[in-house]
Amino acid sequence: MNPVANHRFGAKPILGCLLTATLLLGAGAVQAQAGRFTASPAGDTVADSKTSFTWSRCSVGQAWVNNACTGTATLFTYDQAVAYAKAQQAGGWRLPDAKELISLVDRERTSPAIDVAVFPGTVLNNYWTSSPMVGDPDAFWTVNFITGALAYSFRDNVHPIRLVK
Repeated sequence: MNPVANHRFGAKPILGCLLTATLLLGAGAVQAQAGRFTASPAGDTVADSKTSFTWSRCSVGQAWVNNACTGTATLFTYDQAVAYAKAQQAGGWRLPDAKELISLVDRERTSPAIDVAVFPGTVLNNYWTSSPMVGDPDAFWTVNFITGALAYSFRDNVHPIRLVK
């Protein structure tokens, strides 16, 4: 029996590597830059001057309290993540695609590979994106905030999400 055949998390051989390289190259420099993020008056969101996106500072399930993300991030299956994000559309929020989410990765950091002053409380886990894995309708791209790498995960696995608008 091939141990990789039943593996429910990892990277598809050639196709996955090509898409990963394309997304990473397309994302350009992904290091955090001084002055790149501007907090809202309430502090719970940040505007990204590099991408023009507004990001939630906390993972879904956490709350912004006293300049920190408190509580526990909610873990969602892919379908639950999409449903949750869709319910937030009236406020303009959505699930980011892989290129958008990987733009938050700070290559100078690991564990987490994100600016923790801007995004405190980031879970050491993969975060769902809205980007499907080409060739497998049950797999979707995630961004690993331990290493800053792209990975894929199957829709029945659970991961946190961060919303964007």
